Order: sequence, then structure tokens, then C-alpha cells
Amino acid sequence: MSDHLALTIVFEPGENGWVIASIPEVAGVFSQGRTRAKARVNVIDALRLMLSPEPAGDDDRRDREQLHLTIAA
Repeated sequence: MSDHLALTIVFEPGENGWVIASIPEVAGVFSQGRTRAKARVNVIDALRLMLSPEPAGDDDRRDREQLHLTIAA
């Protein structure tokens, strides 16, 4: 099965020439960089961190299923 999830990176000018990047579809995912390319790399890292799975404890009985996302542009 193949489903697509479309996300958007929004770039805005920041202070002192920095570029601010965010992904509005995922609350709290934002970063910055000296260039647009670096801001893109950094916001993708922030997305990866935000979506990192919480560790399962010994008493966690919830069923889990891996979901693999590929970031492509």
C-alpha cells in the first residue's frame, strides 16, 4: 500500500539575514539557517526529531506499527 503525505516548508526572512523555515502542517516544527538550503536541512531535522517515536516502557501494552516516511523534493 502506498499513501502520500504532502507537507510544505515555508521560508521567511529572519534577523541579520537568517532564513526561518517551518512546516505548518506539523505544529512546532521550525528552524533557521544562514541560507535557504541550510534552513531546509535544519527544518527537516526538526521534523525528524518531532516525529521520533517515544520509547516503549516495560509496562506499555499498546500495539505499535512502524511507519516509514521518505522525504523527497
